[in-house]
Amino acid sequence: MEILKFTEDHHRFRKRLRVFCEQEVIPHVDRWEAERRVPRETWRKMGQAGFLCPTVSTDYGGMGGDFIHALIVAEELSRTVHTGLAATLHSDVVVPYIESFAAEPLKRRYLPGCVSGAIITAVAMTEPNAGSDLAGMQTTAVEDGETVVLNGTKTFISNGLNCDLVVLAAKDPAQPNPHQAISLYLVEDGTPGFKKGAPLHKMGWHSQDTAELFFTNCRVPAANRLSEKGSGFLLMMEKLQQERLACVMGAVAAAERIVEYTIDHCKRTLVGGRPLSRAQAVQFALVEMSTEAKLGRTFMEKLIADHMEKKSIVVEVSMAKYWCTDAVHRIASRSLNLLGTHGMLEACPMVRAFRDTRVMSIFAGTNEIMKGIAAKFMGL
Repeated sequence: MEILKFTEDHHRFRKRLRVFCEQEVIPHVDRWEAERRVPRETWRKMGQAGFLCPTVSTDYGGMGGDFIHALIVAEELSRTVHTGLAATLHSDVVVPYIESFAAEPLKRRYLPGCVSGAIITAVAMTEPNAGSDLAGMQTTAVEDGETVVLNGTKTFISNGLNCDLVVLAAKDPAQPNPHQAISLYLVEDGTPGFKKGAPLHKMGWHSQDTAELFFTNCRVPAANRLSEKGSGFLLMMEKLQQERLACVMGAVAAAERIVEYTIDHCKRTLVGGRPLSRAQAVQFALVEMSTEAKLGRTFMEKLIADHMEKKSIVVEVSMAKYWCTDAVHRIASRSLNLLGTHGMLEACPMVRAFRDTRVMSIFAGTNEIMKGIAAKFMGL
């Protein structure tokens, strides 16, 4: 029985996006990986083609699609076997903060550009000494008349170099309760006092521009705050469900692509005149990998259906985030074992996939944090 109902509109959207990726993305991936960055022009092309922010309302230039459109974007981008064009981060993690919590003038100002690709977004939460512990952040926001003065450092910020607009988490140093001290602010690139650091060189995600962001007496209008002062922690908790579900989508899609590639390789590779896939040990490994991918797919689709019905699935998403991101790296590792010497070469896309899947268990809250959240809600 199908869990998600894909309509003709969804199928047309997927076909258009697949053609776009084949023409505008896949031919350039190796160059982007070497250059450690996806050109802004590609973001604009993707937006102009209608593939950014598919769930944004038509009132702000979006297509008013549903979360299945977001899933399709994650699935089709996974076929490019690279992570630099982080459309899911932009469309399904950062932009929803603006659409849900920004004042109407801010929505009118920024959302059309987010949809068109003229504005690339990032969210700045993590700090050098405060990762998963959001309450421990040190970046400050001090009100001064009609402006807010921001000071602090953020690190490991995806889209950190390309970003035109940042959703920044900062705290009021005068508020003793750390959970009531945090607010979220929109900061434009080019604002005095806002500087971007050099790109961070990572084990994987090479074409994804990741950087430190520095705020030194950076002034933004007080009107750039999202929702009420001190509500930042609650806003983040509300949106982290979707962020972690987006991680699940990326992990499941990547797992499926890895399994497809590995099965195809084993069918085509001859050992002693017989396909590698005829060996019993290889068959068992491929069946086990396929089973994990299918389990992840079923779990993910059920959570997407519940999320679209606006159900609270904090525990289930936490479970899925840890299990699916662990599973995709297990699958990538087993793939390299089956590929043998082919899996030693940089030309093999599974080498990149192996590197890229490793960090999935770390970002958006480590998998240990996910287990802790589930345990708390389970009353353990």
